[in-house]
Amino acid sequence: MTPRGILVSAPHSGSGKTTVTLGLLAALRRRGLDVRAAKAGPDYIDPAFHAAATGHASVNLDSWAMPSDLLDALMARTTHGADMIVIEGAMGLFDGVEGNRGRAGASADLAARYRLPVLLVVDVTAQAQSAAAVVRGFMTHEANVRIGGVILNKVGSPRHAQLISDAIAALGIPVLGAISRDATLTLPERHLGLVQAGEHGDLESRLAGLADMAESHCDLDAILALATPFAVPGNASALALALPPPGQRIALAQDAAFSFIYPHLLNGWRSAGAEIVPFSPLADQPPPDDCDVCWLPGGYPELHAGTLASAHRFRDALVRFAATHPVHGECGGYMVLGESIEDASGVTHPMTGLLGHAASFHKRKLHLGYREARLLSDSPLGPAGMRVRGHEFHYASLVTAGHDEPFAELIDAQGQPVPERGGRRGNVTGTFFHAIARAEP
Repeated sequence: MTPRGILVSAPHSGSGKTTVTLGLLAALRRRGLDVRAAKAGPDYIDPAFHAAATGHASVNLDSWAMPSDLLDALMARTTHGADMIVIEGAMGLFDGVEGNRGRAGASADLAARYRLPVLLVVDVTAQAQSAAAVVRGFMTHEANVRIGGVILNKVGSPRHAQLISDAIAALGIPVLGAISRDATLTLPERHLGLVQAGEHGDLESRLAGLADMAESHCDLDAILALATPFAVPGNASALALALPPPGQRIALAQDAAFSFIYPHLLNGWRSAGAEIVPFSPLADQPPPDDCDVCWLPGGYPELHAGTLASAHRFRDALVRFAATHPVHGECGGYMVLGESIEDASGVTHPMTGLLGHAASFHKRKLHLGYREARLLSDSPLGPAGMRVRGHEFHYASLVTAGHDEPFAELIDAQGQPVPERGGRRGNVTGTFFHAIARAEP
């Protein structure tokens, strides 16, 4: 059976893509469909909600950071045996890296590559017929991207919805839903996006409410009819590794402070024969000493800095582990490898001291964007000289840079140098950079 698919996108961030996507996923699953989900671009949080709504792991698909063979392999594996896939876009439909047509990291790249119709979510707050002009622009912007239908979000009244629907009808594009303004449909957020799925004790009831919303305010039959059968191009059955496994047995920090690692990395390492051994620094657990590498992913260590500072068993064991085995930290993990973290209230908490920097969350400054790293020496990310693509997304800053050797040379998506270079000391490496995949040869 060939699966069908749609891509849910919008003119801009904050339009309601996640709310609509989760409502559709939960409602379609309620109908008995085997529905899968994916997220366009770099995002750790939304895929966990997708998984809760569908009962299947979600995957990230990034046309800028992922080689084409990996992109297609992930799409093929995710949709294998499924009735349907719903891809949630990122930012606005065409937002991405300028001058990289088809490889811009834009949601539109995925719609064009897999010939998926776009369900455009339009926030119609403070406008009526002008929404039709927005839709017209998106219809005509790229010939190989098809707007298949529109969902109106934050509609003020039935009259408001009718005015907009009549104007859009003249374009020949169906309006497949009109969702009223309702604060109860909004998921709570924090500084890096939504509060994580695992932190919601009422997630099941929230998803049920979103399914009710989709059933009441969206034409599910028409959306199902819109979904298009697709075929993944290329040799998608071949094993495509995002990154080589950093070791045979990988000690992976996993808890509320360390939760940001992409599933496609872990699945790829397992497919290559590696074993993932989780442990919890927040529970003061040491990295298992029978592992040959330790990986501290990103997350929210700044919210748990006091607990981490008191986790002496973890800290002492990590120091012993690092004396003979590689240890790597990404973003939050990198912060924990340093001397200290200053939290949002200005309190400084000692960390492991395996690297010489000190990080602060007291005065927040956003660091955001795609990155390409050239590794300066062999490390858990790969051999010296290897180029790795990923992204940076954090509000922390270094208050002390330290005197460690630089870990990598980084450039942004436009090829401009980035000051962040991470650090290396002995077997320990770390960086604010989140790795997604090896760069395309």
